[in-house]
Amino acid sequence: MTISTYDAVTTRLRALRVVPVIIIDDPQQAEPLANALADGGLPCAEITFRTPSALEALRRIVKARPDFLVGAGTVLTSDQADRARDAGAQFAVAPGMNPRVVEHCHRIGLPMYPGVATPTEIEAALELGVRLVKFFPAEPMGGVSFLKAVAAPYGEMEFIPTGGITRDTVGGYLSMARVVACGGSWMAPPDWIAAKAFERIRSETAQVVALLQLPDRTRMVAT
Repeated sequence: MTISTYDAVTTRLRALRVVPVIIIDDPQQAEPLANALADGGLPCAEITFRTPSALEALRRIVKARPDFLVGAGTVLTSDQADRARDAGAQFAVAPGMNPRVVEHCHRIGLPMYPGVATPTEIEAALELGVRLVKFFPAEPMGGVSFLKAVAAPYGEMEFIPTGGITRDTVGGYLSMARVVACGGSWMAPPDWIAAKAFERIRSETAQVVALLQLPDRTRMVAT
C-alpha cells in the first residue's frame, strides 16, 4: 500500500466526517441505497461483511457510483480482504486488531483501519504503523469520556468511533481534535433498507449533513 493511497482515503473520510455503516441482505437494494445516501450528502458507505450479500452489494455500488467512497467492514480474514479489494473496496475496517490481517492489507494496497478498545490494542496498532483506528464499540465502552481518556497518551493516533452512536451523540465525538470521522448505522438501518425506505434514508442523511455544518459541531476540543 502506498502512503498516498492511505492518505487519500483518510482525507476523504476527514471531509465526510460520518460514514454510514451498512448491513444489507438484498444486493438489489444496493444501488438505490447508494443513491439515497449520496442525495442526502454522504457519498460513502462501509458495507459490513455480516451477510452473504455484502460482497455483491459492494460490487454493485462500485459499478453504479464511481463517485462513492466504498469500504468493506467486519473484515476478519486475509481472504475477505482479498475479496473486498477485488470487488472494488477502497478501504477495509475491522472490529478488532488482528496483526496478520492488517499486515496483509498493507501488502495488497488496501487501506485498513483496525478496531481498538484498549491501550494495549492502540499500542499494537502503532507497532504496525497504523495511525488511524476504529474505536469500537464506542458507546458501550464509555463513549466520549472514555475515548478522551484512552486517547490522551497516544498523540500520534487518530480515531473513527463506531458502535451505538446516534444523531444525538455524534457531535460530541466529532468535537474531538483526533476524531477523523464517526461510523453509524442510524441513518440507514437494515429494516429501512429492507422496507425500501430510501426517501427516509435520504432525509435522515440530509439531517446529519446539516448537523455537521453547525459551528458547534466543528473540532473545538483538543485531545
